Amino acid sequence: MDSTLSAYSDKLREMSVLSLICSCLYNQPHPNTFGQFEDMEVKSLNKRASGQAFEVILKSPTDPSPERPQTLALPPQRKEPSLGELQRRLEAAEARRRSQEKQVLKQLAEKREREKEVLTKAQEVNNNYSKKTEEKLNHKMEMITENRMARLNALKQRLREKEIHAEEVRKNKELNTDLSG
Repeated sequence: MDSTLSAYSDKLREMSVLSLICSCLYNQPHPNTFGQFEDMEVKSLNKRASGQAFEVILKSPTDPSPERPQTLALPPQRKEPSLGELQRRLEAAEARRRSQEKQVLKQLAEKREREKEVLTKAQEVNNNYSKKTEEKLNHKMEMITENRMARLNALKQRLREKEIHAEEVRKNKELNTDLSG
């Protein structure tokens, strides 16, 4: 099928060059059938303002026509491959499979390595964030503790001052009672 298609495309390429040459040489309209090949027929259509037009009729390879010889080209018979040839093909296929498997395993290993790197980096970022958060929390707790301690110390100081003052007041009262009494 591929060989037939490529043959048709080659003939069509030849046709465009052939039609160009003919249109340059002959300015008279061509007869209805421009050319016949073994498996296609080219007919000229009315000339248009944009240039010459052709109709290409492809004939089926199994369609016998009177102009065509009756000998049909049969596809070449395939010879049976030998056991050695089959073994060689099998080994080549196995080698390709192993090579593809190695490539896939290599790609998976690289992907796994990249994933490990990303995971490690994410853990580092998480650890750094946790450390910074913990440091901030500890700092706040220290500040709170220092503030409480400062208040406590201030309260103790006031209490001592009041006790001293109360002691002085008691002494003064005793002196006043002794003097007045």
